[in-house]
Amino acid sequence: MSSAEAGDVFHRARGRTLDAFSSGTPWRKEQTKDLQQVLKAVDQDIPLVLVSGNHDLGNVPTAETVEEFCQTWGDDYFSFWVGGVLFLVLNSQFFYDASKCPALKQAQDHWLDQQLSIAQQKRCQHAIVFQHIPLFLQSIDEDDDYFNLTKAVRKELADKLTGAGIRAVFSGHYHRNAGGTYQDLDMVVSSAIGCQLGRDTHGLRVVVITAEKVVHRYYSLEELSKRGIDEDLKELMKE
Repeated sequence: MSSAEAGDVFHRARGRTLDAFSSGTPWRKEQTKDLQQVLKAVDQDIPLVLVSGNHDLGNVPTAETVEEFCQTWGDDYFSFWVGGVLFLVLNSQFFYDASKCPALKQAQDHWLDQQLSIAQQKRCQHAIVFQHIPLFLQSIDEDDDYFNLTKAVRKELADKLTGAGIRAVFSGHYHRNAGGTYQDLDMVVSSAIGCQLGRDTHGLRVVVITAEKVVHRYYSLEELSKRGIDEDLKELMKE
Protein backbone atom coordinates (compact mmCIF):
# COMPACT_ATOMS: atom_id res chain seq x y z
CA MET A 1 0.00 0.00 0.00
CA SER A 2 1.32 3.45 -0.77
CA SER A 3 1.56 5.46 2.37
CA ALA A 4 1.77 8.51 0.10
CA GLU A 5 -1.42 7.55 -1.69
CA ALA A 6 -2.61 5.14 0.99
CA GLY A 7 -3.00 2.54 -1.79
CA ASP A 8 -5.67 0.18 -2.95
CA VAL A 9 -7.09 -2.31 -0.49
CA PHE A 10 -8.87 -5.54 -1.16
CA HIS A 11 -10.38 -7.14 1.92
CA ARG A 12 -11.24 -10.81 1.65
CA ALA A 13 -12.91 -12.98 4.19
CA ARG A 14 -9.57 -14.12 5.56
CA GLY A 15 -7.08 -11.52 4.39
CA ARG A 16 -6.21 -8.15 2.96
CA THR A 17 -4.31 -7.33 -0.18
CA LEU A 18 -2.40 -4.08 -0.08
CA ASP A 19 -0.58 -2.06 -2.69
CA ALA A 20 2.61 -0.49 -1.35
CA PHE A 21 4.40 2.82 -2.28
CA SER A 22 6.43 5.77 -3.58
CA SER A 23 9.67 4.70 -5.22
CA GLY A 24 12.56 7.14 -5.00
CA THR A 25 10.94 9.78 -2.81
CA PRO A 26 13.01 11.45 -0.08
CA TRP A 27 10.55 10.31 2.59
CA ARG A 28 10.38 6.67 1.50
CA LYS A 29 12.17 5.27 4.55
CA GLU A 30 9.81 7.13 6.86
CA GLN A 31 6.79 5.95 4.85
CA THR A 32 7.99 2.36 5.02
CA LYS A 33 8.56 2.56 8.75
CA ASP A 34 5.13 4.12 9.35
CA LEU A 35 3.31 1.52 7.26
CA GLN A 36 5.12 -1.38 8.87
CA GLN A 37 4.18 0.00 12.26
CA VAL A 38 0.53 0.32 11.26
CA LEU A 39 0.43 -3.19 9.83
CA LYS A 40 1.66 -4.61 13.12
CA ALA A 41 -1.70 -3.61 14.58
CA VAL A 42 -3.63 -5.81 12.13
CA ASP A 43 -5.10 -8.90 13.77
CA GLN A 44 -2.60 -11.74 13.42
CA ASP A 45 -5.38 -14.01 12.15
CA ILE A 46 -5.66 -11.85 9.01
CA PRO A 47 -2.93 -12.71 6.48
CA LEU A 48 -1.47 -9.73 4.62
CA VAL A 49 -0.67 -10.00 0.93
CA LEU A 50 1.19 -7.08 -0.65
CA VAL A 51 0.91 -6.25 -4.35
CA SER A 52 3.62 -4.14 -5.95
CA GLY A 53 2.71 -1.08 -8.02
CA ASN A 54 4.17 2.00 -9.66
CA HIS A 55 4.68 3.77 -6.33
CA ASP A 56 6.88 0.86 -5.26
CA LEU A 57 8.84 0.11 -8.41
CA GLY A 58 8.45 3.26 -10.52
CA ASN A 59 6.47 3.56 -13.74
CA VAL A 60 9.50 2.03 -15.46
CA PRO A 61 10.84 -0.57 -13.02
CA THR A 62 14.48 -1.49 -12.81
CA ALA A 63 16.27 -4.47 -11.33
CA GLU A 64 17.22 -2.22 -8.41
CA THR A 65 13.69 -1.05 -7.56
CA VAL A 66 12.35 -4.61 -7.84
CA GLU A 67 15.10 -5.87 -5.55
CA GLU A 68 14.40 -3.10 -3.03
CA PHE A 69 10.72 -4.04 -2.94
CA CYS A 70 11.49 -7.73 -2.54
CA GLN A 71 13.95 -7.06 0.27
CA THR A 72 11.42 -4.88 2.11
CA TRP A 73 8.06 -6.56 1.43
CA GLY A 74 8.62 -9.94 -0.19
CA ASP A 75 8.25 -11.33 -3.72
CA ASP A 76 6.89 -9.03 -6.41
CA TYR A 77 4.89 -11.90 -7.95
CA PHE A 78 3.74 -15.16 -6.41
CA SER A 79 0.79 -17.50 -5.95
CA PHE A 80 -1.04 -18.80 -2.89
CA TRP A 81 -4.00 -20.99 -2.06
CA VAL A 82 -6.96 -20.38 0.25
CA GLY A 83 -9.65 -23.04 0.57
CA GLY A 84 -9.14 -24.52 -2.87
CA VAL A 85 -8.91 -21.13 -4.59
CA LEU A 86 -5.73 -20.25 -6.49
CA PHE A 87 -4.63 -16.61 -6.18
CA LEU A 88 -2.02 -15.12 -8.51
CA VAL A 89 -0.28 -11.88 -7.57
CA LEU A 90 1.35 -10.23 -10.60
CA ASN A 91 3.86 -7.44 -11.06
CA SER A 92 1.85 -5.36 -13.54
CA GLN A 93 4.67 -2.82 -13.97
CA PHE A 94 6.31 -5.41 -16.20
CA PHE A 95 3.25 -5.22 -18.48
CA TYR A 96 3.38 -1.41 -18.46
CA ASP A 97 7.07 -0.92 -19.31
CA ALA A 98 9.79 -3.51 -18.74
CA SER A 99 12.34 -1.82 -20.98
CA LYS A 100 14.87 -1.55 -18.15
CA CYS A 101 14.41 -5.10 -16.84
CA PRO A 102 13.35 -7.37 -19.74
CA ALA A 103 14.82 -10.50 -18.15
CA LEU A 104 12.67 -10.04 -15.05
CA LYS A 105 9.54 -9.70 -17.17
CA GLN A 106 10.47 -12.82 -19.11
CA ALA A 107 10.85 -14.73 -15.86
CA GLN A 108 7.39 -13.64 -14.67
CA ASP A 109 5.86 -14.52 -18.05
CA HIS A 110 7.30 -18.03 -17.85
CA TRP A 111 6.10 -18.46 -14.26
CA LEU A 112 2.63 -17.15 -15.16
CA ASP A 113 2.28 -19.67 -17.97
CA GLN A 114 3.04 -22.44 -15.48
CA GLN A 115 0.50 -21.13 -12.99
CA LEU A 116 -2.20 -20.72 -15.63
CA SER A 117 -1.61 -24.31 -16.69
CA ILE A 118 -2.59 -25.36 -13.17
CA ALA A 119 -5.74 -23.25 -13.36
CA GLN A 120 -6.59 -24.53 -16.83
CA GLN A 121 -6.44 -28.12 -15.65
CA LYS A 122 -9.28 -27.27 -13.24
CA ARG A 123 -7.21 -28.18 -10.21
CA CYS A 124 -8.78 -25.31 -8.25
CA GLN A 125 -12.32 -24.12 -7.47
CA HIS A 126 -11.58 -20.61 -8.73
CA ALA A 127 -8.53 -18.72 -9.91
CA ILE A 128 -8.19 -15.01 -9.07
CA VAL A 129 -5.58 -12.43 -10.07
CA PHE A 130 -4.35 -9.41 -8.11
CA GLN A 131 -2.36 -6.75 -9.95
CA HIS A 132 -1.94 -3.02 -9.47
CA ILE A 133 -2.67 -1.70 -12.98
CA PRO A 134 -6.07 -2.72 -14.41
CA LEU A 135 -6.29 -4.47 -17.75
CA PHE A 136 -8.97 -1.91 -18.58
CA LEU A 137 -11.20 0.54 -16.73
CA GLN A 138 -14.52 -0.18 -18.46
CA SER A 139 -14.02 -1.99 -21.77
CA ILE A 140 -11.39 -4.20 -23.36
CA ASP A 141 -11.54 -1.91 -26.43
CA GLU A 142 -11.11 1.42 -24.62
CA ASP A 143 -8.32 3.83 -25.56
CA ASP A 144 -4.90 3.57 -23.97
CA ASP A 145 -4.58 5.61 -20.79
CA TYR A 146 -2.14 6.11 -17.93
CA PHE A 147 -4.47 4.06 -15.73
CA ASN A 148 -4.80 0.97 -17.95
CA LEU A 149 -2.58 -1.35 -19.95
CA THR A 150 -2.15 -0.74 -23.66
CA LYS A 151 -4.62 -2.39 -26.03
CA ALA A 152 -2.14 -4.92 -27.39
CA VAL A 153 -0.90 -5.93 -23.95
CA ARG A 154 -4.32 -6.03 -22.28
CA LYS A 155 -5.93 -8.10 -25.03
CA GLU A 156 -3.14 -10.68 -25.08
CA LEU A 157 -3.11 -10.96 -21.31
CA ALA A 158 -6.91 -11.03 -21.01
CA ASP A 159 -7.13 -13.85 -23.56
CA LYS A 160 -4.45 -15.78 -21.70
CA LEU A 161 -6.29 -15.35 -18.38
CA THR A 162 -9.75 -16.20 -19.71
CA GLY A 163 -8.34 -19.19 -21.55
CA ALA A 164 -7.11 -20.56 -18.24
CA GLY A 165 -10.43 -19.96 -16.52
CA ILE A 166 -9.47 -16.94 -14.42
CA ARG A 167 -12.70 -15.58 -12.92
CA ALA A 168 -11.65 -12.10 -11.79
CA VAL A 169 -8.81 -9.60 -11.79
CA PHE A 170 -8.69 -7.17 -8.84
CA SER A 171 -6.75 -3.97 -9.37
CA GLY A 172 -6.30 -0.46 -8.01
CA HIS A 173 -4.15 2.35 -9.45
CA TYR A 174 -7.15 4.40 -10.68
CA HIS A 175 -8.12 5.81 -7.24
CA ARG A 176 -11.75 5.46 -8.33
CA ASN A 177 -14.10 2.53 -8.59
CA ALA A 178 -14.45 1.17 -12.11
CA GLY A 179 -14.46 -2.08 -14.01
CA GLY A 180 -16.16 -4.18 -16.64
CA THR A 181 -16.26 -7.66 -18.08
CA TYR A 182 -14.50 -9.47 -20.90
CA GLN A 183 -15.94 -12.85 -21.84
CA ASP A 184 -16.21 -14.58 -18.43
CA LEU A 185 -13.62 -12.34 -16.76
CA ASP A 186 -14.65 -9.73 -14.19
CA MET A 187 -12.23 -6.76 -14.18
CA VAL A 188 -12.65 -5.09 -10.78
CA VAL A 189 -11.04 -1.70 -10.13
CA SER A 190 -11.20 -0.50 -6.52
CA SER A 191 -10.80 3.03 -5.26
CA ALA A 192 -8.36 3.90 -2.50
CA ILE A 193 -8.56 3.86 1.24
CA GLY A 194 -6.69 7.18 1.13
CA CYS A 195 -6.33 9.59 -1.80
CA GLN A 196 -9.46 9.85 -3.98
CA LEU A 197 -9.29 11.12 -7.56
CA GLY A 198 -13.03 10.89 -8.17
CA ARG A 199 -16.25 10.99 -6.19
CA ASP A 200 -15.81 7.74 -4.29
CA THR A 201 -15.30 7.89 -0.56
CA HIS A 202 -12.40 6.40 1.39
CA GLY A 203 -13.07 2.71 1.63
CA LEU A 204 -12.25 -0.85 0.70
CA ARG A 205 -13.72 -3.74 -1.24
CA VAL A 206 -15.05 -6.81 0.50
CA VAL A 207 -14.74 -9.98 -1.56
CA VAL A 208 -16.51 -13.21 -0.60
CA ILE A 209 -15.73 -16.40 -2.48
CA THR A 210 -17.93 -19.48 -2.30
CA ALA A 211 -17.74 -22.74 -4.21
CA GLU A 212 -20.06 -21.32 -6.88
CA LYS A 213 -19.30 -17.61 -7.16
CA VAL A 214 -17.16 -14.57 -6.43
CA VAL A 215 -19.10 -11.66 -4.88
CA HIS A 216 -17.57 -8.26 -4.22
CA ARG A 217 -18.84 -4.94 -2.87
CA TYR A 218 -17.17 -1.60 -2.13
CA TYR A 219 -17.82 -0.03 1.28
CA SER A 220 -16.86 3.38 2.61
CA LEU A 221 -15.03 3.42 5.91
CA GLU A 222 -18.00 5.24 7.39
CA GLU A 223 -20.38 2.49 6.28
CA LEU A 224 -18.17 -0.18 7.78
CA SER A 225 -17.77 1.62 11.09
CA LYS A 226 -21.51 2.25 11.42
CA ARG A 227 -23.05 -1.02 10.26
CA GLY A 228 -20.41 -3.36 8.92
CA ILE A 229 -20.94 -5.46 5.82
CA ASP A 230 -24.36 -6.46 4.51
CA GLU A 231 -26.16 -9.50 5.90
CA ASP A 232 -26.19 -11.33 2.58
CA LEU A 233 -22.39 -11.26 2.46
CA LYS A 234 -22.22 -12.51 6.04
CA GLU A 235 -24.43 -15.42 5.07
CA LEU A 236 -22.25 -16.22 2.08
CA MET A 237 -19.18 -16.24 4.32
CA LYS A 238 -20.75 -19.05 6.31
CA GLU A 239 -20.90 -21.34 3.30
